[in-house]
Amino acid sequence: MTAATADGSSPPSVVTALYLRTKALHAEAERTGIIRDLLRGDASRAGYILLLRNLLPAYRAMEDGLERHRGSPGIALLSRYRLERTLAIESDLAALCGERWIADIPLLAAGEIYAKRVSHAADGDGMRLIAHAYTRYLGDLSGGQILQRLLARSLELRPSELTFYDFPHFPDLKVLKADYRNALEEAGALVPDPQAVVEEGAIAFSMNIDLSCAVGAAVPQRSAMVAVVQ
Repeated sequence: MTAATADGSSPPSVVTALYLRTKALHAEAERTGIIRDLLRGDASRAGYILLLRNLLPAYRAMEDGLERHRGSPGIALLSRYRLERTLAIESDLAALCGERWIADIPLLAAGEIYAKRVSHAADGDGMRLIAHAYTRYLGDLSGGQILQRLLARSLELRPSELTFYDFPHFPDLKVLKADYRNALEEAGALVPDPQAVVEEGAIAFSMNIDLSCAVGAAVPQRSAMVAVVQ
């Protein structure tokens, strides 16, 4: 049974609480680093590649954790969706820069820290992974679809270089997004400590901001490179 708040009403669901807690951080993320440049059409191909390379370990840690806890009541609701972004990122990196990408593209400290945090969230009952699934997967199904079109236009990326944003096993992405959000809601209702999940969501967004800034600092945006050439 859901505990009542001080005014007698039911507390918000975990997904609603995550949205409210991370709303300002989400807006900040869109205004900083490589993500800002991508949304403006100002990022370089090298910057996008570096971002993908540094998101990969976090996705791998999340998907490994979801698989490890697939027998638990809450995580099982999420694990049945085999979204497999890790494989998609690896495919895109190979298409973008060749099979030697793992040796040629550096893993930044911010990428390592992010992945370690996701691995830490998978400890114990793994329920804090709900926050990372909310942050990453719902983002991929929302803003990620917009970003796919922007990248195709601004960087002239081919479909084979943008499979990260494709979900070929799901014919209707709007339905998938709604179904996955419902799964997060149901999983969240089983969390023994909802506030821990909500705060993990804030940490996830903060680490995404840190990574975006690190990538943006490591690779100049296209307008800066054009200015240098001129």
